[in-house]
Amino acid sequence: MSVNAKFKVQTVTENSGYKCNEVLLVPDYAQGRNADWAAATPSGTIRMNIGQETAAIKQFEVGKAFTVTFEAEDE
Repeated sequence: MSVNAKFKVQTVTENSGYKCNEVLLVPDYAQGRNADWAAATPSGTIRMNIGQETAAIKQFEVGKAFTVTFEAEDE
């Protein structure tokens, strides 16, 4: 079983000292999104530090939406 959550990039902050950018994503609740896990307005954040010289950082632009899938894993 999994839970999907739609998040949008709220900020991208450059950190030149560590050569990474901090990306902050917040839930997108427009048009009933995330209703399967949020009883009201969803709350929460995802915060990641991503290397400035990686291909991944190019994907994260302010306002861009992502679907995050949470799946349980046995370790």
